[in-house]
Amino acid sequence: MKVFAVNSSPRVGDQSKTELMLNQLVEGMRDAGAEVDVFHLRDKKIKRCQGCFTCWTKTPGQCIQKDDMTKELFPKWIVADLAVYASPLYFHKMNSTMSTFMERTLPAALPFFEQSENGNVYHPLRSKVPAAVWLSVCGFPEEAEFEALSNFIGKTQHKDAPIVAEIYRTAAESMVRPQNKEKLKDILGATKQAGRELVQTTKVSPATMARIRQPIVDSKSFAEFGNIIWKSCIAEGVTPKTFKEKKMVPRPDSLESFMLVCTMGLNPQANGGKQTVVQFNFSGQVTDSCYFNIAKGTVNANKGAAKKADLVIDTPFDLWMDIMTRKADGQQMFMEQKYTVKGDLELMMQVFKRENDS
Repeated sequence: MKVFAVNSSPRVGDQSKTELMLNQLVEGMRDAGAEVDVFHLRDKKIKRCQGCFTCWTKTPGQCIQKDDMTKELFPKWIVADLAVYASPLYFHKMNSTMSTFMERTLPAALPFFEQSENGNVYHPLRSKVPAAVWLSVCGFPEEAEFEALSNFIGKTQHKDAPIVAEIYRTAAESMVRPQNKEKLKDILGATKQAGRELVQTTKVSPATMARIRQPIVDSKSFAEFGNIIWKSCIAEGVTPKTFKEKKMVPRPDSLESFMLVCTMGLNPQANGGKQTVVQFNFSGQVTDSCYFNIAKGTVNANKGAAKKADLVIDTPFDLWMDIMTRKADGQQMFMEQKYTVKGDLELMMQVFKRENDS
């Protein structure tokens, strides 16, 4: 089987979740024996369709424009058995780069009119074109985000070029956070399996698709955490890309946002996995308390005071936020008695050891 895979994401490498998913799908296809060509449209020069219909009259089957689409992409696309269209979701649809690519496949159609079984008029194909697999990712957590794209590709599907699979992944940014590493591993493994199945059976099994689309985060937590990150990016004057590259930490501005961020930041394996309770008593801008129960690889946050705590941290809220976001040295602040700790200091080091810390 010859597979033509095209990626329209402008992002590169780890920043692109579209590319991350596509790489796994392609790897599975190759494992199953397919010959796969992958093209990144960000590296190609493709002009917009001019609507001149020269490809239907003067140069039948060939676009008059001389660019990478005419010289390289279209010739490889037209002879493929299967085409994978990988696009991030922009405004609920494929991005403009992918749309331009699709429009430039017009030479594959004839200008004449025929009528389908349901009575609709369509252009017949000049020659066989590849069946389609659509792959898309979005940041939002709801499956409904893909309805417009799915409806569009369904409406524009040519009757002789079937869509054999639609692979959609919500909450793509949340998917790669450290606390979701096991789910990410399963999602990528399922995407690779989908590649194998597409080559072997020209479809993706319901079980594999369910693994790919498995839920990662609830809408409420997604929105709350996302707002904290955007507020932090705005306050620091950086893009999300820079925020991630510099390994910056989102800055909470309330007890609730602190509980959410800290739940994701505390080490769930602290104290050898034994149950550990960490109590925070805040003063200053936020005067309130909360505690975290760490047990069996999970971290749960609770308001108020714990009945019994292994660590108790009394601190001004703003100071601890400075420590969290690395604007203040936690050890130095402790030595200067800017905050106090009751409990095992070695345990404290374990609890606050981030996964990427050395």
